[in-house]
Amino acid sequence: MSAITDIYLFILAGLLLNITPGVDLLYVLNKSIAKGFKAGIVASLGISTGCLFHVVLVVLGLSALLEASPTAFLVVKYIGALYLLYLGITMFLSSKKNTNKKEEDKSKAQYKKIYYSGILINILNPKVALFFITFLPQFINVDSSEKSMGLLILGLIFIAVATIVSSIIAYVSCNISSKFTYKDSFTKYIKKVVGTLFIGFGIKLALDV
Repeated sequence: MSAITDIYLFILAGLLLNITPGVDLLYVLNKSIAKGFKAGIVASLGISTGCLFHVVLVVLGLSALLEASPTAFLVVKYIGALYLLYLGITMFLSSKKNTNKKEEDKSKAQYKKIYYSGILINILNPKVALFFITFLPQFINVDSSEKSMGLLILGLIFIAVATIVSSIIAYVSCNISSKFTYKDSFTKYIKKVVGTLFIGFGIKLALDV
């Protein structure tokens, strides 16, 4: 008996969820416009790695511990909120700096930082863990003896869809931004907007009950 049910519905739901604007897509959008397509792809891979972390926790049953422990949930939530605030403030302040060739060259060595930031954005958001622990089991056959494998496969499919969607967004946003005559001004504007939104997301995450 197959462990997975309604696989096509799952893929459709995953696609719709991944095109919904949120912290992940805003992060990819910001990096794509500010530093180029490659940076957007690296940001996307970081986000996907963070998702993989949560999928593994669900498969191992460890996410249930976070759900069952209010203290652990709050600790992770507040750390995640602080990190979003930090990223938001950093983006906002960087919009005030002048972009020059030296800074662009330096940015090429920052892909590792972009990647790890993408990972942390997901890992430090307990709501992502709760999403996977509630969403994935909806498409698992309760009578199957291979539930863990089914959860892992669904998680990997979701991550694949997310990576494809965010990569397309990285490509499109990078190409659109390159058409602007005053690209530096446009990039600074995007940094301000995304930075402000990240600050808002951080505050919302901290205040959510």
